[in-house]
Amino acid sequence: MTARRLRASLKGWGGVGAMALACATALVLALLLPNSARGDGGTSLGGQGLARGTQARAAECSDPQNLSLAPSGADGTTIDAIKNRKDRRLIVGVDQNSYHWGYRDPNNPKAGSDLEGFDIDVVHAIAKDILGDANAVQFRAIPTSQRIPAIQSGKVDMVVRTMTITCDRLQQVAFSAPYFKTGQQVLAPAKSGITGYDKSLAGRRICSAAGSTAYDRLTADRKAGTLAPSADIAPPVPNQLDCLVRLQLGEVDAVVTDGALAASQAAQDPTVELKGRTFTTEYYGVAMKRGSDDLVRRVNRILADYRRNGWQQSYDKWLAPTLGANSPSENPPVAQYK
Repeated sequence: MTARRLRASLKGWGGVGAMALACATALVLALLLPNSARGDGGTSLGGQGLARGTQARAAECSDPQNLSLAPSGADGTTIDAIKNRKDRRLIVGVDQNSYHWGYRDPNNPKAGSDLEGFDIDVVHAIAKDILGDANAVQFRAIPTSQRIPAIQSGKVDMVVRTMTITCDRLQQVAFSAPYFKTGQQVLAPAKSGITGYDKSLAGRRICSAAGSTAYDRLTADRKAGTLAPSADIAPPVPNQLDCLVRLQLGEVDAVVTDGALAASQAAQDPTVELKGRTFTTEYYGVAMKRGSDDLVRRVNRILADYRRNGWQQSYDKWLAPTLGANSPSENPPVAQYK
């Protein structure tokens, strides 16, 4: 794809496609930056070894969103290590190219280089409670496929990046109680003839992100025979926004992703739209290192307060305009703990 052809393909939709490509490139560069703000020692981001009874075995995991630890406001070794850093900031893995979730608005001169969006508001609430300063955060932009490795390696304290709580992921990282409810949905050009996650996908090229629940669902349905046999599951891309760019360039015919993310992508490009209803129920949680029980409990306590005071204001600002009325996501999920 030549630069001239790419510019021509993106012409006419207000520079959003260009922003998408620029942000995707920035993500790759961000991963190459040195980890200068990493805490000292192996226990600085969640302690050593595996969790002590914090995660359910796969056979016990029927409702993964209800398996987090009960809230607590107490500090512990993980939180103490964060507070005792020379650079006293929370290190959080986020997205920087998901419209209204975690992104930089190139059309808002007041925004500057600051990240903003629904997930970013959650991060600021956590930082304010733990460190007393909502802005005491070092954001690290990470691709969808690198969320779990970033936590396990200690590159971040936590990930707040539209990350669905699943049984498989609970074997690799710890999760907070859910802070958002959504489900998988199809995004496609308005005049494509695609009607949803159904037989209209036959013969179509479908894009999803590596390490996403969308890709897992597509491959599982292909194996089970519930996805049209002629549907072409394209090789997964590092970031969800890459799928929108591929869709705009005509390299794929449809995208499968979380409905909340798909709605924001549709708001970026009026030539695409959501097709059909959500066909799964999923919950986003804050992901942390296994064994960091004090941090998990503290985040759960912060989220309990945030659901009562802050969540709705953030939703109304960032997501209500794109998700519309009567969305299944319009209220915070009820938290249950194991």
